[in-house]
Amino acid sequence: MRFALFAVAASIAGLAVLPATAQEMDEDAMMEARFDAPPPGWEMPRTEWGDPDLRGSWPLDYLAGTPTSRSPRFGERRFLTDREYEDAFYDAEDAIGRYEEEEDANMMAMGHWNERGHPLRQTSLVMEPADGRIPAMTEEGQRRRAANANSNTRDVFDTMEDFGPFDRCMTRGMPSTMLTAAYNMGIRVWQSPGLVAIQTELIHETRLVYLDGRDPPPANMVYDLGYSVGHWEGDTLVIETSNFRPLMNGTNSGELHMVEHLTLMNPDQVRYEAWVEDPVVYTGPWKYDFPWARNDDYGMYEYACHEGNVQVRGYITATSPRFEEFRRAAWAARGETTEE
Repeated sequence: MRFALFAVAASIAGLAVLPATAQEMDEDAMMEARFDAPPPGWEMPRTEWGDPDLRGSWPLDYLAGTPTSRSPRFGERRFLTDREYEDAFYDAEDAIGRYEEEEDANMMAMGHWNERGHPLRQTSLVMEPADGRIPAMTEEGQRRRAANANSNTRDVFDTMEDFGPFDRCMTRGMPSTMLTAAYNMGIRVWQSPGLVAIQTELIHETRLVYLDGRDPPPANMVYDLGYSVGHWEGDTLVIETSNFRPLMNGTNSGELHMVEHLTLMNPDQVRYEAWVEDPVVYTGPWKYDFPWARNDDYGMYEYACHEGNVQVRGYITATSPRFEEFRRAAWAARGETTEE
């Protein structure tokens, strides 16, 4: 039963259970094995106007079991061995099972809150540089990270500036918008002549990619998710994004630049590649490289962010020194003291 379940899940993820270890196999062959072979006679589907057809739902929830950056223990190894993958798979099974455990205990905790998935054979979603890790920050990047105000770095909140864009339900910024999260990982692709729209479930954002040959606007015109122009190289959609508003992912500069490739490999898988650089913040570029899996039955729901949209106000009134007397009066009205 254990090994049957393991094999089925590997098949669902489009990753064959390979007989040799990662060390014994050619890792380039394992890169290719991430994608199923197209069925016999398959041809690239086309839109009514002749572009490769990427339309559909490509949620990233099934990638939630694979880390973005590689653990140092793997060094430059891009893939798990069979034994490592089996262990990672059953660790993920335990995490996925927390939902049912909470149901049985009549409680709601992180098993309900987090969406979990089984791992890929990849040791990370970052595949370049060779160690599979985002390069170190520059001195300026470290300064920005230290100054980054958000609900993970602050205990006292006095103004709106003590919250980051994600806290305020504005954006996750790039490249985070195109990566996995704790929940709401839906992605949909829409196409019309000269335009591709990439809709994300988290923060309900939509990226517009212009394919009409236009240039990006002047550098002083900036956008939360940048400004994207694209073109087709054969059957690959190439997206170049610039003009980022600084600090929308917490640390990025206006020099953040991304190039993405989306290639339909078979009816149900896209190869997603993204080269990222921000020379102000990081000492070098890096590349994401992983499969998207089609799931047109995935339901994308409204992203309401926080209940009643009152959490930011609540953080301020609960912690800011400006509201100390207000809190004391409220406690006194309830017959309580600060110590209580």
